[in-house]
Amino acid sequence: MSVKTALRVIEIIEVFAREKRPLSLSELARLLDVPVSSCLALIRTLNELGYLYEVGRRNGYYPTSRLLAKAQLISKADPILERVYPSLAELRDATQETVVFAKLSTDHRVVYLEVLDSPHTIRYVAAAGEFRPVHANSLGKALLSLMSADERRELLGKAPLERFNERTLVDLDAIEAELVLSRERGWFRNLSESIDEVGAVAWPVTLGGERYAISVGAPVYRVEPNQAAYASILRAACAALERHE
Repeated sequence: MSVKTALRVIEIIEVFAREKRPLSLSELARLLDVPVSSCLALIRTLNELGYLYEVGRRNGYYPTSRLLAKAQLISKADPILERVYPSLAELRDATQETVVFAKLSTDHRVVYLEVLDSPHTIRYVAAAGEFRPVHANSLGKALLSLMSADERRELLGKAPLERFNERTLVDLDAIEAELVLSRERGWFRNLSESIDEVGAVAWPVTLGGERYAISVGAPVYRVEPNQAAYASILRAACAALERHE
């Protein structure tokens, strides 16, 4: 029950992030697909702890800044992000594109740990905490390259790989060949393999014995002609991070 309750709290936070407006108890219960009585108990607890406040009678609830303050304290104390953030910011400023820092999750998906948005109006949009399939993602390919060929084949062969479109590689031999070519070329890429008209180049980086990867992502029309240039800046950033371990 405690695990279920924790999940509900996270879902409440995500509902407010998505809706961006005060929500009544009945609206929250409907959006969460839970009984009103169950939702009421959670809302009361979050209200008492100072994470939600009642906007007005019958005007619904909304999160207080307490949630943001706690999240900022947690983020500032992250030992890895604290180390890599300046380099990620420099990379974003140098390329003017969205930069993503990621690693493999315990279930072997790519999890985004930090995202720095491009200043362009038209840009690749992502968020920290998102998951992506390892076989159709530039970061995933970079992380796969750090494994042996046997390790890669075992990981990718556990279940059928999802084909998002005609550009998605799902054959293990084809993926292996792409990884070998990418390593020789000097960057791993994804050009509309999972999201139409979105592309990225990535490179792996090892910090504290842990494997990570960094990508530069943007609309394909900007990434494709600038792959080599972005990759050169990206590799230099990764090498500098590893030198200063």
